[in-house]
Amino acid sequence: MNKVNKLAVLGRASAAGVGVATQRRLLQPPLVGLNSASKCKVQCFPRDLADHFSSPSLAVSGTMFLSGLAHGVPAEDPVRPKKFLPKEVVLYQYEACPFCNKVKAFLDYYDIGYKVVEVNPMNKKEIKWSEYKKVPILTVDGEQMVDSSDIISKLFQRIHPEKSPDSVPDGGEEKKWLGWVDNHLVHVLSPNIYRSVSEAIESFDYITTHGNFSFTERIIAKYGGAAAMYFVSKKLKKRHNITDERAALYGAAETWVDALKGRKFLGCLEPNLADISVFGVLRPIRHLKSGRDMVEHTRIGEWYSRMEAAVGESSRINA
Repeated sequence: MNKVNKLAVLGRASAAGVGVATQRRLLQPPLVGLNSASKCKVQCFPRDLADHFSSPSLAVSGTMFLSGLAHGVPAEDPVRPKKFLPKEVVLYQYEACPFCNKVKAFLDYYDIGYKVVEVNPMNKKEIKWSEYKKVPILTVDGEQMVDSSDIISKLFQRIHPEKSPDSVPDGGEEKKWLGWVDNHLVHVLSPNIYRSVSEAIESFDYITTHGNFSFTERIIAKYGGAAAMYFVSKKLKKRHNITDERAALYGAAETWVDALKGRKFLGCLEPNLADISVFGVLRPIRHLKSGRDMVEHTRIGEWYSRMEAAVGESSRINA
């Protein structure tokens, strides 16, 4: 019985789971992180006019010049953020945990190399050294960081020390949607990926294939966990006032697309932290039935594809 209970906990946690790209991102601090819709329009306007210049170099120069005029300051080269080059980054995680995947999406986007320690959800022996008994846990050169949103915020500040969410006037939109990810989006996932017995088994097949399980644990988890979470998901529906699982998922996807207001990303020309967080949470379900249905029946597919391209390949370091 204990194993079934632990599997239920696992299921909830799992559903609720340096190169040219780096150089490109480091050159674009004004477009990453904290952008409002109004500021985005100012930045995009010169970019549209840049199409009228006769060469790429003139287009870039013209864009920077006009951007400088728009802000009332002389045009100049973008300020590069100080390099954040930790010697060792280790992520303690469950592979399918959406909160862990938020952190991984951030690390991948910024090309921060990291090692992964897959935690066994049955005994959690891999994190017995820590007083914090949840995942994700991130260690950066020995410093422990916990809670996915706090981890991302701290890392962002180290990458962009010149920016502060409390001092930048247009950070409200980004904060709003970061809160939406944790307080709403993650809660519609479990009822969807465990909606039916077949979907529950599909989900646990992914979890056990990518997780840290012994052979016996894998068999028990795949079928016992799927059965347990099928029933648990019904309670989660009631707790979060969900009547139709798919309608809730599709509604969340459409709400996010509406928030973009026609922009490539919420951050305008480049993803901000809210873009990265939404993408990270959705990435584990993308190729499950629920994720396939979401892309097929909502408008989120184009944004998701742009995010895949922007985030790029994993920066995970294989041991």
